[in-house]
Amino acid sequence: MLFRPPRKILLNPSSKSSRIIAMGSKNFLLQKSPAAPATRACLHSLHDSSSSYSFPRTLQFDSYSRTCSRLFATPKQLQLSYQRANGYSYTPYSAMPIPRPRPISDVNVETLEKQFVDDKKLMMLKQKLQEIGIDGSSCMPGQYNGLVCPSCKGGESNEKSLSLHVTEDGGAAVWTCFRAKCGWKGATRAFAGVNSTYSTMSKTKIKQPKRTITEESLGLEPLCSELFAYFAERMISGETLQRNAVMQKRTGDQIAIAFTYQRNGELVSCKYRDITKKFWQEANTEKVFYGLDDIKEASDIIIVEGEMDKLAMEEAGFKNCVSVPDGAPPKVSTKEVPTEEKDTKYQYLWNCKEYTEKASRMILATDGDPPGQALAEELARRLGRERCWRIKWPKKNDTEYFKDANEVLMYMGPDALKEVIENAELYPIRGLFNFRDYFDEIDDYYHQSLGFELGVSTGWKALNELYNVVPGELTIVTGVPNSGKSEWIDALLCNLNHSVGWKFALCSMENQVREHGRKLLEKHIKKPFFDVRYGEHVERMSTEELEQGKKWLSDSFSLIRCENDSLPSIRWVLDLAKIAVLRHGVSGLVIDPYNELDHQRPPNQTETEYVSQMLTQVKRFAQHHSCHVWFVAHPRQLHNWIGGPPNMYDISGSAHFINKCDNGIVIHRNRDPDAGPMDLVQVCVRKVRNKVIGTIGDAYLSYNRLPVSTGTLMWRA
Repeated sequence: MLFRPPRKILLNPSSKSSRIIAMGSKNFLLQKSPAAPATRACLHSLHDSSSSYSFPRTLQFDSYSRTCSRLFATPKQLQLSYQRANGYSYTPYSAMPIPRPRPISDVNVETLEKQFVDDKKLMMLKQKLQEIGIDGSSCMPGQYNGLVCPSCKGGESNEKSLSLHVTEDGGAAVWTCFRAKCGWKGATRAFAGVNSTYSTMSKTKIKQPKRTITEESLGLEPLCSELFAYFAERMISGETLQRNAVMQKRTGDQIAIAFTYQRNGELVSCKYRDITKKFWQEANTEKVFYGLDDIKEASDIIIVEGEMDKLAMEEAGFKNCVSVPDGAPPKVSTKEVPTEEKDTKYQYLWNCKEYTEKASRMILATDGDPPGQALAEELARRLGRERCWRIKWPKKNDTEYFKDANEVLMYMGPDALKEVIENAELYPIRGLFNFRDYFDEIDDYYHQSLGFELGVSTGWKALNELYNVVPGELTIVTGVPNSGKSEWIDALLCNLNHSVGWKFALCSMENQVREHGRKLLEKHIKKPFFDVRYGEHVERMSTEELEQGKKWLSDSFSLIRCENDSLPSIRWVLDLAKIAVLRHGVSGLVIDPYNELDHQRPPNQTETEYVSQMLTQVKRFAQHHSCHVWFVAHPRQLHNWIGGPPNMYDISGSAHFINKCDNGIVIHRNRDPDAGPMDLVQVCVRKVRNKVIGTIGDAYLSYNRLPVSTGTLMWRA
């Protein structure tokens, strides 16, 4: 790196300089003029009697830094160096070193030598660019270099659309791809990471005035016969071309189509297209819609993606149509809509705001490909979705759709294009729907083609009239302790698995895994797990049956358990259940019981509000993943209880348990020998939201603790 030489400034006392030099006592005082700030300077001797040089009455300064005056000073002399409060350094004359005289050139101010490139830094920068994918081997510092963009590969024409600028010192580079469907940009430095941003990127650019252009200054001329024939092949008439002032421009032996952009009849910009479908525009001109004057007083405005589509719309009878000037983005931005000053990509919308804000309906007829749909979304975000409509391009064949307006005009004619616009639909708004959007689903429901529309049988005839299991619903199960809630749910899961092959996720926090496995195996194999008193004289399951049962457990159930000392939250349970649905295809989730979950809530939130919010999360999970959820919740302490089944409103925590569930079931076991059999279990269906699958009522099942292999279930009606 070469250092810059000092700059010499020669001031003549007789000249009208902005700096005034005066003699006071033994010191020179440098006084500041309001017109321009003075440079810190070291004052040199005006005359050396021993010198052979002859000096005029001219004062000479060297622009060193503040410390330059101390380079040759002794410690005693350093004490005489001062700094004025206004920021200027001065030194008493007696403390100044006397330099050797030097010749004075005729020029008053010498320019700085140009700073040289740091080769090491430039080499590191090119290596960084190579890591990013940019070949900067031939790029020169201080220049703009045209390269093929590594992101879009220059499109179909392989154009060099990437502009790369390397700073003069070779220490940083910035780049931008000017293809509308790419737009890749970035920056890096020689000694920074690949994703770094050069600090000068954030500097505000100076807004340059727009050019004033005319047809004569651009060298535009009327269309030749060859171009008229080209447009005729695309079903565009000469009358339409003339009304829209479509012209041509010659560059050597090449002819390009010129689409003139006008505002109030005056030319404000021009866009060109050659025969290979390569586009470019006049630089530093105003960004507006193509065909802007056609929508001055329009209440309905059609927006298309290209100038050819604008002309095609006119052939179908729609003059109230404009085209965007810059094509479509590759995808929808995930950021918020920027302000007008920063929304450079869609500046034409802001420039034409006085036209668009008067319209009551904006029909977005962009291309049918992903970039075209992304453009429609970006336009809707800025124009307001509430007044936007969209079109659906007709089918070209069994698998493809027409891409744009000009393609429909060419292959189907103007009447078909007119019908497309007349059948435009409201632009979708998130959360706002029409029944028409669900007609296909309603048809499937009517024809029962989705599966389980009428619910899945529980396996007990006495209960099937009251309750059937439908995917995507929430069933709350309650009952006093030791009534058999968990046993009944386990038996129900086994029945569903045997009949339709459902799989389940179990979040059963009151059961140890081995104990829960024993209960499920006994219901599946219908033999006792141990040789103990409840098995009486029935032979326990064999080792082979145990191995088969273990495989059944592994294939049919997923366990959600918190292995540490902390309690699981409902969000944690649902997140794991979602994974079980996606990974293992489970159709049911059991959360048993509610009071074993971690119920931390904000201090300002009541338990009722918390339960409502929690059940909303559970229901959304069930509906979104088409997974039935059984949620066990204990009743609160019952005062003056006389042995009857509790009510759903008795559940501890909130009445929302019955208010928000789809099905509410109370499991109650008889405890009074005088009231009936002790093994009689009452299944009280207290709520059924979907009347297709059940109704309110009671069913009675008897519980047999002894598993038998004769076909009799442990639970039977």
